[in-house]
Amino acid sequence: MAAQKRKNRIWFILLACLITLVVLSIRPLIHLLDSGSEDTNERQPTPAGYVDDASRLNLTKVDEVWHIPVDHQDPEGQIAQLLAKAKSERRRVSIAARQHSMGGHTIYPGGVVLNMSRWNKMALDPGGHLLDVQAGATWEEVIAYLDPRGLSVDVMQSNHSFSIGGSLSVNCHGWQYNRGPVAATVESFRLMKADGQIVRCSRSENRELFSLALGGYGLFGIILDSKLRIRANERYRLEQHLVPVGQALSTFDSKVKAKAELQMVYARMNIVPQTFLQDVIINAFFHEPNGEIPKLGEVDSVKLKRALFRGSEKDDYGKKLRWQAETRVQPLLRGEIFSRNELLNVGVEVFENRSSDSTDILHEYFVPRHHLPAFVASLRTIIPKHQANLLNVTVRTVNEDKDTFLRYADQPMAALVMLFVQEKTSHGEAKMQALTQDLIDAAIKHGGRYYLPYRLHATQQQFHRAYAQAQKFFDKKREFDPDELFQNMFYIKYGRANKTPQ
Repeated sequence: MAAQKRKNRIWFILLACLITLVVLSIRPLIHLLDSGSEDTNERQPTPAGYVDDASRLNLTKVDEVWHIPVDHQDPEGQIAQLLAKAKSERRRVSIAARQHSMGGHTIYPGGVVLNMSRWNKMALDPGGHLLDVQAGATWEEVIAYLDPRGLSVDVMQSNHSFSIGGSLSVNCHGWQYNRGPVAATVESFRLMKADGQIVRCSRSENRELFSLALGGYGLFGIILDSKLRIRANERYRLEQHLVPVGQALSTFDSKVKAKAELQMVYARMNIVPQTFLQDVIINAFFHEPNGEIPKLGEVDSVKLKRALFRGSEKDDYGKKLRWQAETRVQPLLRGEIFSRNELLNVGVEVFENRSSDSTDILHEYFVPRHHLPAFVASLRTIIPKHQANLLNVTVRTVNEDKDTFLRYADQPMAALVMLFVQEKTSHGEAKMQALTQDLIDAAIKHGGRYYLPYRLHATQQQFHRAYAQAQKFFDKKREFDPDELFQNMFYIKYGRANKTPQ
């Protein structure tokens, strides 16, 4: 009888555990199913005669979109003729490819848009250490070209969807450790100036234009192609550390930075409202020379990743579920061995907003490391005050930029990339502008800056406080382009109104 009672007790415990497991699984399952079913592409095609960018808030009528005639006998001559024609007709030219900037940096109202997307050829230099690539190629195309050759990109963004020319024009950076922005990897590039002349720019040839056009937002000419330093593809091992924010820097110093094999690293912060920005997960990738390098393949579980990510915009529960998945479940499922190319080979389509009513808006702020704790403390106050729907905060590092004029990293910086959901209404735009201006003030207060490729919500005063060299930058723009042929919305807001009196 006693044995039967013990057996019944065991069965009861097992049944209770099973029921608990089922109950605990029901809500996450329902949440993911709802997120997946609601995730339909509601975006409308851009009407003929108009252009927009990744913000989906800059729909603008233009005079013409001109695609480079790659099959023409002399495409560069054709571009020069277009510039001469636009100049004679007093029209303005903006330069675009994938249009992932968010402030109209590739748009001029009523102007001519030069679309570089078809300009995408590439080849290795004879020595094999440089990639000669045209400006319209994407990092996705570059990775596909380099991977079979055992090579990889040195510095790029965290996603492969951007064009090379666009990346150079915004001077992007990535999560490659102990590296500067992408400008540090540029050996040289060819630039077509406003008069149609093509010049080669490097650290030893046309050095001033080299520093101005990299991170110059298309205001100094058309980057036709560039020679980029590349490196070997490698096998990496992932280590993760989940710690309170107060222990993040010491953990990074003692358990991550101290290891010579560190190659790539980023941290993701907890955005669950009840524990807002109180925890962080550090993802560090170390070179592991022994073993096979994983083959490059497609991203796994895209639907599940999208359901988790897009589901986190719906409510606090979605944010909590995603954090639990990232810190407890995904480390068990995805393994710990990757190739460098595998880590870089992810497109924005895995996460992008496809709603007709809202859009995702990126922010990025740079602060010196010793100001990072105080800046994060400011975020804990500012973001809830504006009731902003924050989806993501990723922390990276970027070394001092010694190459570009309009630099955001005049010393080693911590970079905080934030992604917000914004309603596509005038009220949503006003809320985002107020939030942005408060965050910019906080970054400047803590010795930092904000990144320029996003919404043009900074005031004139904030822009010039963050970038003290901006006035000289725009003066140089007019020196190299006296007719102001190359213009965009960024220049309209911050450049044209600040001409130094002659």
